[in-house]
Amino acid sequence: MLREIYIQNLAVIREAVIPLTERLNIFTGETGAGKSILINGINAVLGQRCTKDIVRTGCDKAVITALFTELSPEVCAKLDELGIAHDNEEMTVTREISADGGSVARINSRIASASLLREIGALLINIHGQHDNQILLDSERHLQILDDFGGDDTLLREYREAFRELQQTARRLGELKKLEQTRIERTRTLNEIIDDIGGLELSPDEDDTLEREYEAAKNSENTIIAVKNAASAIIGEDAANDMIVSAEGELSRFTETDPQLAALYERLSAAEIELADIAAELENAADRIELDGQRLEYLGTRLNTINKLKRKYAADCAGLVKLYDDACREVMQLESSGSELAELSEHREELLHSVTEKAKALSDYREQTAERFVKRVTGELEFLNMPSVVIAVRHEKGKLTVNGMDSVEFLISANKGEEPRPISKIASGGELSRIMLALKSVIADKDSIPTMIFDEIDTGVSGKAAQKIGIKLREIGKVRQVICVTHLSQIAVMADNHLMIEKGIVGDRTETHVTQLDMNGRVAEIARIMGGDDPSELMLDTAREELRRAAEV
Repeated sequence: MLREIYIQNLAVIREAVIPLTERLNIFTGETGAGKSILINGINAVLGQRCTKDIVRTGCDKAVITALFTELSPEVCAKLDELGIAHDNEEMTVTREISADGGSVARINSRIASASLLREIGALLINIHGQHDNQILLDSERHLQILDDFGGDDTLLREYREAFRELQQTARRLGELKKLEQTRIERTRTLNEIIDDIGGLELSPDEDDTLEREYEAAKNSENTIIAVKNAASAIIGEDAANDMIVSAEGELSRFTETDPQLAALYERLSAAEIELADIAAELENAADRIELDGQRLEYLGTRLNTINKLKRKYAADCAGLVKLYDDACREVMQLESSGSELAELSEHREELLHSVTEKAKALSDYREQTAERFVKRVTGELEFLNMPSVVIAVRHEKGKLTVNGMDSVEFLISANKGEEPRPISKIASGGELSRIMLALKSVIADKDSIPTMIFDEIDTGVSGKAAQKIGIKLREIGKVRQVICVTHLSQIAVMADNHLMIEKGIVGDRTETHVTQLDMNGRVAEIARIMGGDDPSELMLDTAREELRRAAEV
């Protein structure tokens, strides 16, 4: 709970130490005395936005420090998570606002951000001001109020867990469906790669090996042709050997008479024999050279196919092998994603059924809660001097959302015999304040927030209704620390701790002081609220009597 507030140089407050009790703490004072400044100070330590305008004129900075004791397990867990020590379950929160517009926040002397203050502050204090009545006018907030009243969030937590899984599954399913067309087109491309390359059963360096074998085979064919052509040139028709024989015939007639021609004839005869021998060896050599025409054709065809693929995919043989392997893996993955699509579709249907069943169970629980809620709030409103008000809960079912399938709106009838209608259409300011107090009352023991602050809860009410509000605040104060700013004596007399905020002139400056009142001080302040400044003895006696009666309530 909030045990103490220290304020320095905040607007017209030069310095103030404000002690608070664990029950009902009431602040009173004349209009303009600075009660709103107190709320602003508390908002500052809760991480709300602050402007440099709240720094006291002529000062460098404003400082607000709040001491919290008896920290709840939720707050202790949050501090442990942040690594912030909290001895004796105590915590100090300080906010410094500089005149130049900057601010610094600390939790137990450790620097903290404003967002962190808001996060922790939400676990410490619930502030209700006039603007919070807008919650009642916003039907979208009514479901949360009903759930808070119910107290058991097991069904809601289980539903939200299943709903989020359904959302994630649906989101993944949507992504896969968007990718399905791309998957189909990509699979077609990959299958073309697999068909092109797969049947060849390539090895990484096969193209180089084939080129060498093909060149060798091709050279063998050319060699055979050349050798046979050479042999034909020697012994074929009109070949060299025939010419030599012809030349021998021409010279043979003159060999006996001309020794020189005889010598040349002998040389031609030898040449004939040599050429015939050469031709025979050439033919033998041609027969010895191996030539597999089918192999050469196979090599040429395969090389041609490989080279076409190399040009098509701009890769060498090793690259084609890798391209094929990658395509096979990717096709398997794509086929897997296709099966995932089918599995997810089936899983989504199962989840949808499960979520719908959980939503129905949650809706049934809310219907039962609504009956208890109406009964409890009606009782509170009767106590708060609104016996003719009829409250109802309009409960409709629709599409699944993170909060279930339910939409809830609170309806009231302020006058007997009239049909309940939306609160926003018929409730006055005073009625809104009392309805909100009734709601706060019925959920006061349902949450773990230790401190509730009511800023001018008495707006628009007076007389017996105000007295009932005071009693109800004291009742809430039995289970929660309550801090209330009021202008009404009927509420002020119910205080367990009464603090007065008053403004005065000190030197040439206006200053606001906060004083914890003893019994005499309370009598004087209650009398002032009832009768104005300088109350009579009769008014003082009336104040004493009101305080005595309040003590007996």
